[in-house]
Amino acid sequence: MPPNLSLLQNSEYKSWLKNLKEKVLQTQIKAAVKVNTTLLQFYWELGEEIVLRQAQSSWGDGFLKQLSRDLMAEFPDMKGFSFSNIKYIRQWVVFYSQEKAISQQLVGQLTQIPWGHNLKIISCCQNIEEALYYVQNTLENGWSRSVLTHQIDSGLWRREGKAINNFSATLPTPQSDLAQQTLKDPYIFDFLTLSKKHSERELEQGLIEHITHFLLELGAGFAYMGKQYPVQVGEREFFIDLLFYHTQLHCHVVIELKIGDFEPEHAGKLNFYIKAIDEQLRKEADHPTIGILLCKNKDRLVAEYALSDIQKPIGVSEYQLTQALPENLQSKLPSIEELENELGGEL
Repeated sequence: MPPNLSLLQNSEYKSWLKNLKEKVLQTQIKAAVKVNTTLLQFYWELGEEIVLRQAQSSWGDGFLKQLSRDLMAEFPDMKGFSFSNIKYIRQWVVFYSQEKAISQQLVGQLTQIPWGHNLKIISCCQNIEEALYYVQNTLENGWSRSVLTHQIDSGLWRREGKAINNFSATLPTPQSDLAQQTLKDPYIFDFLTLSKKHSERELEQGLIEHITHFLLELGAGFAYMGKQYPVQVGEREFFIDLLFYHTQLHCHVVIELKIGDFEPEHAGKLNFYIKAIDEQLRKEADHPTIGILLCKNKDRLVAEYALSDIQKPIGVSEYQLTQALPENLQSKLPSIEELENELGGEL
């Protein structure tokens, strides 16, 4: 399209464009720089000015296209001034401007994650609360864009902290609050290819064979300790489906798998296992052991009744089996061999 002559002749626009070019030069932005905080800070300021100018000036619908042409002509080696990216910059600022007051802390968080992550978040999230959840988790956990995409697509924001549990009655604060946020409901095991009539042992084996994906779904802090973990009580030996240690909660986590509906007796059995781990493995510095019961389906009221008089901390969640993880995500995760090395041997 031909240049917007009215804008090129507009003294206010020419003055603003000159100042904008000087700002680009002063910040010494370079496209090859991977640490993009400075670039994103500039994007934010540019987006704010665009929104303000569009509200206060009558520069017409061609304003963004003309701005893109002018900036690309001045800085041909920079990729961030395409018309589409200028629109994304404006969209980014408008999305978070739904908040009445945008704090510098918020802007600081947004500019610490890559631009591609920011675009993914605002294009997929329905509100600022959801968006900030993924921003903060990206910062805390160092998610790649592929992992971030998977977490958004699996609805992690809606699932985290939603499991039925008795933590408030069995754990002190803030341990109970942190434990609550550790659980999800449902868990998405979309990396498994199991038949509809799979057994609990097949489910367990599938999770261990895909331990890297399983740990990703469990969340940060889980360290694998073993499957069919043996505990001796009296003259009998019992076997725990899966045992983990949580490095942030500083406690053991017992996971029991049920392929059918939740039944009240499941809570009693898990309570027994938690007691055994507390007695036999828990050290003085450890917090109380937590139990997670994963079942195919549950009646919320039945689960709440079953946990109401249990003295050990237990959470009850469902699990879902869906399609396999995309190949681009698989390539970003550590291999089974790498994880085995970290765990100290064969799984």
